[in-house]
Amino acid sequence: MEFLLPLASYAFVTSITPGPNNLMLTASGIRFGFRRSIPHILGINAGMALLLTLCGVGVGALIQSLPAAALALKLFGTGYLLYLAWLLRANLVAGGDGEHARPMGFFNALLFQFANPKAWVMALTSASVLMPALDSQWLSLAVFCLVFCSINLPCISCWALAGSGVKRFLADPFWQRLFSGIIVLLTLYAAAAIWF
Repeated sequence: MEFLLPLASYAFVTSITPGPNNLMLTASGIRFGFRRSIPHILGINAGMALLLTLCGVGVGALIQSLPAAALALKLFGTGYLLYLAWLLRANLVAGGDGEHARPMGFFNALLFQFANPKAWVMALTSASVLMPALDSQWLSLAVFCLVFCSINLPCISCWALAGSGVKRFLADPFWQRLFSGIIVLLTLYAAAAIWF
Protein backbone atom coordinates (compact mmCIF):
# COMPACT_ATOMS: atom_id res chain seq x y z
CA MET A 1 0.00 0.00 0.00
CA GLU A 2 3.03 2.30 -0.06
CA PHE A 3 2.07 3.19 -3.67
CA LEU A 4 -1.20 4.78 -2.54
CA LEU A 5 0.07 8.12 -1.20
CA PRO A 6 2.31 9.00 -4.18
CA LEU A 7 -0.40 7.96 -6.67
CA ALA A 8 -3.14 9.82 -4.79
CA SER A 9 -0.96 12.92 -4.44
CA TYR A 10 -0.08 12.94 -8.15
CA ALA A 11 -3.72 12.38 -9.14
CA PHE A 12 -4.85 15.24 -6.89
CA VAL A 13 -2.24 17.77 -8.02
CA THR A 14 -2.66 17.05 -11.73
CA SER A 15 -6.46 16.90 -11.54
CA ILE A 16 -7.03 20.06 -9.50
CA THR A 17 -4.61 22.37 -11.37
CA PRO A 18 -5.70 24.35 -14.45
CA GLY A 19 -5.74 22.58 -17.76
CA PRO A 20 -8.03 22.25 -20.78
CA ASN A 21 -10.61 20.08 -18.98
CA ASN A 22 -10.84 22.34 -15.96
CA LEU A 23 -11.07 25.50 -18.05
CA MET A 24 -13.82 23.96 -20.18
CA LEU A 25 -15.69 22.86 -17.04
CA THR A 26 -15.44 26.35 -15.57
CA ALA A 27 -16.86 27.80 -18.77
CA SER A 28 -19.60 25.15 -18.78
CA GLY A 29 -20.46 25.89 -15.14
CA ILE A 30 -20.73 29.59 -15.94
CA ARG A 31 -22.80 29.12 -19.03
CA PHE A 32 -24.98 26.11 -18.15
CA GLY A 33 -24.70 25.59 -14.38
CA PHE A 34 -23.35 22.61 -12.48
CA ARG A 35 -26.23 20.18 -13.02
CA ARG A 36 -26.16 20.50 -16.84
CA SER A 37 -22.35 20.07 -16.76
CA ILE A 38 -22.50 16.65 -15.06
CA PRO A 39 -22.36 14.61 -18.33
CA HIS A 40 -19.26 16.64 -19.30
CA ILE A 41 -17.67 15.86 -15.91
CA LEU A 42 -18.47 12.14 -16.17
CA GLY A 43 -17.19 12.00 -19.76
CA ILE A 44 -13.86 13.50 -18.71
CA ASN A 45 -13.53 10.98 -15.89
CA ALA A 46 -14.43 8.03 -18.14
CA GLY A 47 -12.05 9.25 -20.86
CA MET A 48 -9.30 9.57 -18.28
CA ALA A 49 -9.96 6.00 -17.12
CA LEU A 50 -9.69 4.78 -20.72
CA LEU A 51 -6.51 6.76 -21.33
CA LEU A 52 -4.96 5.48 -18.08
CA THR A 53 -5.84 1.92 -19.09
CA LEU A 54 -4.27 2.31 -22.54
CA CYS A 55 -1.11 3.84 -21.08
CA GLY A 56 -1.04 1.16 -18.38
CA VAL A 57 -1.00 -1.63 -20.97
CA GLY A 58 1.76 0.05 -22.98
CA VAL A 59 0.02 1.98 -25.77
CA GLY A 60 1.30 5.27 -24.38
CA ALA A 61 4.90 4.02 -24.40
CA LEU A 62 4.43 2.93 -28.02
CA ILE A 63 3.21 6.41 -29.01
CA GLN A 64 6.14 8.01 -27.18
CA SER A 65 8.58 5.75 -29.02
CA LEU A 66 7.26 6.87 -32.42
CA PRO A 67 8.43 10.46 -32.98
CA ALA A 68 5.96 11.05 -35.82
CA ALA A 69 3.01 9.93 -33.68
CA ALA A 70 4.14 12.07 -30.75
CA LEU A 71 4.55 15.10 -33.04
CA ALA A 72 1.14 14.51 -34.62
CA LEU A 73 -0.43 14.32 -31.17
CA LYS A 74 1.26 17.59 -30.16
CA LEU A 75 0.15 19.35 -33.35
CA PHE A 76 -3.42 18.09 -33.04
CA GLY A 77 -3.55 19.00 -29.35
CA THR A 78 -2.18 22.49 -30.00
CA GLY A 79 -4.60 23.09 -32.86
CA TYR A 80 -7.55 21.89 -30.82
CA LEU A 81 -6.61 24.07 -27.85
CA LEU A 82 -6.31 27.14 -30.10
CA TYR A 83 -9.73 26.36 -31.55
CA LEU A 84 -11.07 25.85 -28.03
CA ALA A 85 -9.65 29.21 -26.89
CA TRP A 86 -11.51 30.88 -29.75
CA LEU A 87 -14.77 29.11 -28.85
CA LEU A 88 -14.41 29.90 -25.15
CA ARG A 89 -13.83 33.56 -25.94
CA ALA A 90 -16.89 33.74 -28.15
CA ASN A 91 -19.08 31.78 -25.73
CA LEU A 92 -18.15 33.72 -22.62
CA VAL A 93 -18.32 37.12 -24.26
CA ALA A 94 -21.67 36.35 -25.83
CA GLY A 95 -23.04 35.09 -22.52
CA GLY A 96 -26.46 33.57 -22.07
CA ASP A 97 -27.59 30.15 -23.15
CA GLY A 98 -28.58 31.02 -26.67
CA GLU A 99 -31.11 29.05 -28.65
CA HIS A 100 -28.79 26.25 -29.76
CA ALA A 101 -26.20 26.29 -26.98
CA ARG A 102 -25.72 23.13 -24.96
CA PRO A 103 -22.98 21.79 -22.73
CA MET A 104 -20.46 19.25 -23.97
CA GLY A 105 -21.90 15.75 -23.74
CA PHE A 106 -20.48 12.59 -22.21
CA PHE A 107 -19.00 11.05 -25.37
CA ASN A 108 -17.48 14.27 -26.69
CA ALA A 109 -15.81 14.87 -23.31
CA LEU A 110 -14.58 11.26 -23.28
CA LEU A 111 -13.12 11.58 -26.78
CA PHE A 112 -11.56 14.97 -25.97
CA GLN A 113 -9.17 13.24 -23.57
CA PHE A 114 -7.35 11.77 -26.56
CA ALA A 115 -6.68 15.30 -27.89
CA ASN A 116 -5.90 16.74 -24.46
CA PRO A 117 -2.14 17.04 -23.98
CA LYS A 118 -2.41 17.43 -20.21
CA ALA A 119 -4.44 14.21 -19.97
CA TRP A 120 -1.76 12.37 -21.98
CA VAL A 121 1.00 13.67 -19.72
CA MET A 122 -0.98 12.70 -16.63
CA ALA A 123 -1.68 9.20 -17.95
CA LEU A 124 1.81 8.51 -19.35
CA THR A 125 3.64 9.75 -16.27
CA SER A 126 1.45 8.00 -13.74
CA ALA A 127 1.36 4.72 -15.69
CA SER A 128 5.13 4.62 -16.09
CA VAL A 129 6.06 5.73 -12.57
CA LEU A 130 3.16 5.18 -10.18
CA MET A 131 1.43 1.96 -11.24
CA PRO A 132 1.33 -0.41 -8.25
CA ALA A 133 3.24 -3.68 -8.51
CA LEU A 134 0.63 -6.19 -7.36
CA ASP A 135 0.45 -9.95 -7.99
CA SER A 136 -1.70 -9.55 -11.09
CA GLN A 137 -1.06 -7.01 -13.84
CA TRP A 138 -4.82 -6.59 -14.32
CA LEU A 139 -5.36 -6.05 -10.60
CA SER A 140 -2.57 -3.46 -10.63
CA LEU A 141 -4.21 -1.71 -13.58
CA ALA A 142 -7.68 -1.79 -11.95
CA VAL A 143 -6.41 -0.39 -8.63
CA PHE A 144 -4.36 2.24 -10.47
CA CYS A 145 -7.36 3.45 -12.50
CA LEU A 146 -9.75 3.29 -9.56
CA VAL A 147 -7.51 5.36 -7.27
CA PHE A 148 -6.70 7.92 -9.95
CA CYS A 149 -10.28 8.36 -11.17
CA SER A 150 -11.72 8.46 -7.64
CA ILE A 151 -9.54 11.49 -6.97
CA ASN A 152 -9.96 13.02 -10.42
CA LEU A 153 -13.78 13.13 -10.28
CA PRO A 154 -14.23 15.46 -7.29
CA CYS A 155 -11.31 17.64 -8.40
CA ILE A 156 -12.72 18.35 -11.84
CA SER A 157 -16.21 18.75 -10.37
CA CYS A 158 -14.89 21.66 -8.29
CA TRP A 159 -14.15 23.60 -11.46
CA ALA A 160 -17.69 23.28 -12.83
CA LEU A 161 -19.04 24.13 -9.38
CA ALA A 162 -16.78 27.19 -9.19
CA GLY A 163 -17.99 28.29 -12.63
CA SER A 164 -21.61 28.00 -11.62
CA GLY A 165 -20.81 29.88 -8.39
CA VAL A 166 -19.29 32.89 -10.13
CA LYS A 167 -21.97 33.06 -12.81
CA ARG A 168 -24.00 35.68 -10.95
CA PHE A 169 -20.93 37.91 -10.55
CA LEU A 170 -20.37 37.90 -14.29
CA ALA A 171 -23.59 39.72 -15.15
CA ASP A 172 -21.56 42.92 -15.47
CA PRO A 173 -20.01 43.05 -18.98
CA PHE A 174 -16.66 44.31 -17.61
CA TRP A 175 -16.21 41.30 -15.30
CA GLN A 176 -17.47 38.97 -18.00
CA ARG A 177 -14.85 40.24 -20.46
CA LEU A 178 -12.11 40.10 -17.83
CA PHE A 179 -12.95 36.53 -16.83
CA SER A 180 -13.29 35.52 -20.47
CA GLY A 181 -9.84 36.96 -21.17
CA ILE A 182 -8.31 35.04 -18.27
CA ILE A 183 -9.86 31.74 -19.42
CA VAL A 184 -8.66 32.32 -22.99
CA LEU A 185 -5.12 33.22 -21.83
CA LEU A 186 -4.94 30.09 -19.68
CA THR A 187 -6.10 27.98 -22.62
CA LEU A 188 -3.45 29.58 -24.86
CA TYR A 189 -0.86 28.87 -22.17
CA ALA A 190 -1.95 25.22 -22.13
CA ALA A 191 -1.46 25.11 -25.92
CA ALA A 192 2.03 26.62 -25.63
CA ALA A 193 2.98 24.36 -22.71
CA ILE A 194 2.71 21.32 -24.97
CA TRP A 195 6.01 22.35 -26.55
CA PHE A 196 7.97 22.91 -23.31
